[in-house]
Amino acid sequence: MEIDFITNHHKKTKRNYLERVNKINKAEAAIKAKKWDYDYWDGSRDINYGGYHYDGRWEPIAKKMIDHYKLTNNSKILDIGCGKGFLLFEFKKLLPGCEIRGLDISKYAIENAKEEVKSCITKGHANLLPFENDYFDLIISLNTLHNLYCYDLKKSLIEIERVGKLNKYICVESYRNEHERINLLYWQVTCECFFTPEEWKWWFKESLYTGDYSFIYFE
Repeated sequence: MEIDFITNHHKKTKRNYLERVNKINKAEAAIKAKKWDYDYWDGSRDINYGGYHYDGRWEPIAKKMIDHYKLTNNSKILDIGCGKGFLLFEFKKLLPGCEIRGLDISKYAIENAKEEVKSCITKGHANLLPFENDYFDLIISLNTLHNLYCYDLKKSLIEIERVGKLNKYICVESYRNEHERINLLYWQVTCECFFTPEEWKWWFKESLYTGDYSFIYFE
């Protein structure tokens, strides 16, 4: 089912698309970003985040997910592509008894993760999740799966189904018209899958993904 937890958060960031694509060598920026190292997380805003620091902005999203999915202190939560673990931290703060696990491909992000959750984060790829079948009460993956090639995307969706129970939520970048497609191309530095919402839904069906999803657009 399509349900949106992320759009309001996404729209809080102001983006100058033309400046982003004209100011720098976009190919060189993408090469640096795809190393998932300092430049991606804490380097220049021209590369990506321009400093990804904890500021509490993920707490309202965690609260909405807890309410919607009726999570409790007994729940097990997995965040795929968790980065520095800020959303995991919010879950643990709100539900101290819950079990949180994170997975990220970036060694730098894990080494610089929030100290309270660093030990809960594993380095790995979404296409081979190191967890038991039907283990998690909620699996989330925010702004991550569009960074995969198609063959890894399908494997990852299948893996999410394998290790999750009922509740799963994915948010990915998408576009509904040419204006949004060009803005996405101008802004992104790591995206490998450029799909319309209809194409994403086709991939979900093809991979037997049964969870929730939403899309962010570059308007």
